[in-house]
Parts: sequence; structure tokens; C-alpha cells
Amino acid sequence: MKDFLEALRVQRWDDHRYYHHCRINQSLHLLSAISFVASYALLFIDPAWAALLAWMVSMTSRQSGHFFFEPLGYDEVNQASNDYKEEIKVGYNLRRKVVLLSIWAVLPLAIYMNPGLFGLMPEHDGWVSYLHNVGSAWLYLGVGALLFRGLHLFMLKGVQTGLVWMTKIVTDPFHDIYLYHKAPFQLLRGERFEKRHPSHQLQA
Repeated sequence: MKDFLEALRVQRWDDHRYYHHCRINQSLHLLSAISFVASYALLFIDPAWAALLAWMVSMTSRQSGHFFFEPLGYDEVNQASNDYKEEIKVGYNLRRKVVLLSIWAVLPLAIYMNPGLFGLMPEHDGWVSYLHNVGSAWLYLGVGALLFRGLHLFMLKGVQTGLVWMTKIVTDPFHDIYLYHKAPFQLLRGERFEKRHPSHQLQA
């Protein structure tokens, strides 16, 4: 358990120091995290609507921070190019995210054009049932994406790395609230990027 928690701490620190320099990105992650926590609670009431909230608010705000606001040039603090960071990314790098988000975007159209989605779900008879089916499909997509990359990491880097990554993803909303709750105020003070120094060490 000690090794597991240490590996989780390292993955979290690497994720923060490599991919969350911009206060706008951090603020969007805070919004995403709060929405994800709400969707976790909604899972016990209606999983489909929970998935709609998670994908439409949490994922869009989270990923727009990475795609549009995070610097993609050379990382002076960590002495790493963007290509290097994309290569060593444990979870979904930008290329993998494009594939995942493309599937996410196509699913509502596929369900609209083919009610019932080839018999995989009940045929919708109005907008409410249509949105419910989209939410169900997105829920399966999210769970499938988590398991797919987790199993992939089992084969590439070992079972512990995969389990640690999946644990990190599931608990990220709570950790992100703790980590980035000050980001909007820091952004309002004019701090566009987090102030870092190359001597920064791994933090608990």
C-alpha cells in the first residue's frame, strides 16, 4: 500500500508540473472538478444525467484548458519539449484525447440517426429520452475509456501503474479542488502562469 500511495503521489505531481502551468487551465480544472463531484452524487440518482453533466460541463471545461490555454512550447522549468511530454504521458495525451473526444462527439449523431443504436438501447421517443440515451452512451464511453487505458497500462508498464492511474483519474476531482481552489483569484491578480523554479521538488 505504501508503494501504491507513493506511485499515486508521483503521478499526480508529474501531471501537475508538466500539464498545468496556466492559471486559466487550473481554473477550468476547478470548474471541472466541482462538476465531476456533482456528477458523482448524481450517479446514485440517474447515471445517464450524471454522464451528461460530466461530459458536457466537466470534460469540455477540462479539455479546453489543455487544448487552448496550456503552453505547448518548450517547458523551461522541467527542461522538456512538448513532444517529450506527449510521449511519456501516462494517461490520455492530446492525440489520444482527440480520438476519444471524436467518439464522444459522434455518438449523439449516431443515436439520433439510428434510434436504439442497433438495438443496444431503447429507442427514444422524444428529446428527453434521446438525451437520456446519449447520457447512457457517454457513461459507457467514459467507463470504457478508463478500463481500456488501464488495461493497456497493465501490459505496457505493469498492473500497479494501471491501477494507480485509474485511481488517480477517479479521485482527481477531489484532488483538483484542493490543488486549484485558489487559481481563479490568482488569475484575477494578473498571474497568468504559475510561478515555478527549476529547483521545485516533489511535494506531498
